Amino acid sequence: MLAAVVPEPGRIEVREVADPVPGPGEALVEVVACGICGTDQHIMDGTYQADYPAIPGHEISGVVRAVGEGVTCVEPADRVAVNPNIPCRACRPCRRGLIHLCEHAQAVGVTRPGGFAELCALPAELCVPLPDDLPLRAAAVMEPLSCCLHGLEMLGPEPGDRVAILGGGTIGLLMTQLVRLGGAGRMVVSEPDAGKRALADRLGADATVDPAAGDARANIIDALGGPADLAIEAVGRGETAALAIDLVGPGGRALLFGVCEQEVAVPIHPRRIFRDEITIAGAYTGPFMDERSVALLEGGRIDADAIISDEFPLPEAPAAMARAREADSLKVLIRPGG
Repeated sequence: MLAAVVPEPGRIEVREVADPVPGPGEALVEVVACGICGTDQHIMDGTYQADYPAIPGHEISGVVRAVGEGVTCVEPADRVAVNPNIPCRACRPCRRGLIHLCEHAQAVGVTRPGGFAELCALPAELCVPLPDDLPLRAAAVMEPLSCCLHGLEMLGPEPGDRVAILGGGTIGLLMTQLVRLGGAGRMVVSEPDAGKRALADRLGADATVDPAAGDARANIIDALGGPADLAIEAVGRGETAALAIDLVGPGGRALLFGVCEQEVAVPIHPRRIFRDEITIAGAYTGPFMDERSVALLEGGRIDADAIISDEFPLPEAPAAMARAREADSLKVLIRPGG
């Protein structure tokens, strides 16, 4: 089969590799679409755990073509999306129900071959069956949407809240739609790209702010009508993480959702956190959210098409990875299945 392989950090090449064979408990999925995530870029750069040579890609939708011994949850011809995370189920976090924080986690597209390929063999329990009326193109958004749902489960908006979303990329725009569904009173999206600001307006933001135009904090608070009750950082930079904490008022919450580099540190003022009862939380990935994510996509509550900016055939995977790094791109899909 054809696959996009990262043989070592800094290089990606499309080449023929052996077809995977599903083992006991596994399914063989023909990949129709696979989204490019920041994690894939980190694997390409060598700044995220991976087993090289690696076949990245964990935002997968496709069709089951074969199953291994003992599989009963899916069968050939089933249309599926994929939850890529494989917990050990034996470590302390797993035994406490925190399987997404597993100390020995494996993941499709990270520690085992992923969806930048025509075929992907994976544990069948990771397959999420899809309704017939949900296009596989849109279903490739299920995994990042599940992560967003988990984030808002950690620190979600309460009806009438003032909400600031920092970043209007794929995650920021998914959060924009979810926060609107959650009943925010007023929501402002901060994003430097004009096209993304316009899309945030269309997807439910009450106002947008260009953080490069003047004092970002003052402009966001002015657009909100006061300090935020909830600030969501969806960029992954130290400056925006600090800004999220600084934006919230008494009793406010700051959700640090963007993936910062390991060495990034953000100063905080413990006295203010104490006095104003500020809550700061992180959210890692999306356990137990797949069915909800599919339901939102099927029902049209989340507009997946709006955030898919580009699609590339598998032989053009290097160009797709380059496009995903450009400031005006959103969700870039690799389409092994056309």
